[in-house]
Amino acid sequence: MLAATTIALGVGASTAVFTVANAVLLRPLPYKDPNRIVIASMDLRKRDVRNVRFSFANLADLRDQTKSTFEDFAGVETTQRAIVQTENGTPEQISVAGVTPNFFRLLADQDGLPQPPRSLWTAPQTPPLPYIGILSYEYFVRRYGGNPAILGHPAFPLGQPGPIIVGVLAPGFKLYFPPEDGIDATPDVWAATRSRYDRDGESIYVVGKLRHGVPLEEAQASADVVAARIREVCPFCATAGFSLRIQLIRQQLAAAVRPAILALLGSGIFLLLIAYANVTNLALVSLYVRERELAVRTALGATCWRLLRSLIVEAVLLAGTGAVAGLMLAAIAIRSLRTFGPADIPRLDTARIDFHVLGFAALAAFIVVIVVVLAPAWRISRSELMDSLHRASQHAGLSRSSSLRKSVVVLEIALAFVLLIGSGLMFRSFLVLQRIDPGFDSHGLLTFQVLGINRDQNSPEKRAAIIQEIRQQLQAIPGVQSVTACNPFPLAGGVGPIRWGTDEALSDASKYQEADQEEVLPGYFETMHIPVLEGRTFTDADNVPGRKLLIVDEFLAKKAFPGQSAVGKRILVHIRTPDVEWVQVIGVVQHVRATSLAEPGREQIYITGGFEEAGIVDSWAARITGQPVQYEQAVRAAVKGVDSTLLVTGILPADALIDEAQTTTRFTLLLIGSFGMIAE
Repeated sequence: MLAATTIALGVGASTAVFTVANAVLLRPLPYKDPNRIVIASMDLRKRDVRNVRFSFANLADLRDQTKSTFEDFAGVETTQRAIVQTENGTPEQISVAGVTPNFFRLLADQDGLPQPPRSLWTAPQTPPLPYIGILSYEYFVRRYGGNPAILGHPAFPLGQPGPIIVGVLAPGFKLYFPPEDGIDATPDVWAATRSRYDRDGESIYVVGKLRHGVPLEEAQASADVVAARIREVCPFCATAGFSLRIQLIRQQLAAAVRPAILALLGSGIFLLLIAYANVTNLALVSLYVRERELAVRTALGATCWRLLRSLIVEAVLLAGTGAVAGLMLAAIAIRSLRTFGPADIPRLDTARIDFHVLGFAALAAFIVVIVVVLAPAWRISRSELMDSLHRASQHAGLSRSSSLRKSVVVLEIALAFVLLIGSGLMFRSFLVLQRIDPGFDSHGLLTFQVLGINRDQNSPEKRAAIIQEIRQQLQAIPGVQSVTACNPFPLAGGVGPIRWGTDEALSDASKYQEADQEEVLPGYFETMHIPVLEGRTFTDADNVPGRKLLIVDEFLAKKAFPGQSAVGKRILVHIRTPDVEWVQVIGVVQHVRATSLAEPGREQIYITGGFEEAGIVDSWAARITGQPVQYEQAVRAAVKGVDSTLLVTGILPADALIDEAQTTTRFTLLLIGSFGMIAE
């Protein structure tokens, strides 16, 4: 019973971890020819900037100049949110992804979808594409009841023209991109992108497909040729170290979590080895107890092979029982991992017991049979079992097997010690992550989104008035100390780049650099408790297009004006106009970890929501007293009182964002710690 339990725990834990590794790292993506699908990225190596999004023109260049190695390239834009009106008049939030028309032909090879016109890749004078869209099957059923009458008719987002629906995807289609790219795996609507043909609008993530038989190295070499041509005609690209990087999508998808998954897999294997050592030890003890029995059977004429055969049968029954119980434990563990695991582990929701997992469990059970039989076989082949009768009568004990058992115990302790060290290192990493200052105070901060302000029929003045009224209504809620809004919220994803430079960039374009852009309302830094190191923050008078003012973080201030005060200085930015424009720095604030707690991230530039376009800020934050959950109904009522068509979503404490940023490390620590406890 003890041996079967040991096997069940070892096989169950290791099988559960292998199931996760199989789903995240090993299983092919559900696309046609998944091993030929790649992600193309633009890097500025000399600026330490990676994963720059493509402009439409750069995508066309890459596609046209690499036809010998790639079948095609397609693009997808960051998923946007839209508000649609349901039949009963209530607003509903849907996700919309912009894709080039050849996107599904490249990934899914589905028939009946609109094919890309040749003009898509030609001159900038080409007329824009018609606004067409494809529904996900799940949204098609949920919203329209599976009625094909919607085909050929426009969707009706509240307050903005909808795409003409021309098709419905197959059930279960998912778009797998790295989580940090901010692209939903299951958008409700896929619209044909109408991005302008230029090199400034960098908004596209690019996927491609290798030609049959073309190795990744050859494909990368062809992309390097394209990058070299771009560097020849673009001084900024030359000095910034512009390069194109081609990676298999399955490798890029799990790049961020691969170390954690491999650490878990290693811990699971160590636990399995400890289980093997335990079973070996138990087998030796069982052999000692049965030495007299085996000696008697030998005296009665049993051959060595007959004795071993009986041991093999017992080992198979033991391993089979332990493996079946282990698979049952693994199934329970996998279900729990899918439910409570981190959301940023791609494809964790697809973890399931398949033939590969069953093969792993069978291999683990087969090794159990070998372990259980090998040690007794070695003893039987080297011992004169008839002598056991004499040793047993003299209570000689485990004289012959003591050295082997001691070796097994030493191995068992060593493996457990390694697992314990791994748990300690993970715990230290988790403590370090918990002590990191994100740059803002998340305690007592309620966050939520208000969608629907930035609609086409609303003029900039009307949007600004709606935002101001929402602020006033929220501020009037008892217990609310201050209210602000931004886009995006720190650690929520979706941070976009902005190009900036000092006066040196006027004569040398290579001096331009990139920072993270944040749009905020006045009162943002006060509400978020972000320390102001120098200068002042925004006022309501600054929240208009004509006020060319901004605030920078301490990293950018030191880089742009080393040894000087940045307040009052001017920098060049590329935000509203085709050309760069001068803006004045009015304040310097502490750096905020906007994308990850583990990494500091890039420099940051803050502009007011009114500087670019009133209504673009949709992530709100309220500094409150008491528990954040107590304010949910009051927040919804306040926003609905301003405009009943607005949608309030994603209400949660800011502490939840901090917790979510720690989930992968916490998840890994919990599992490795559990393995350590089982090993003990």
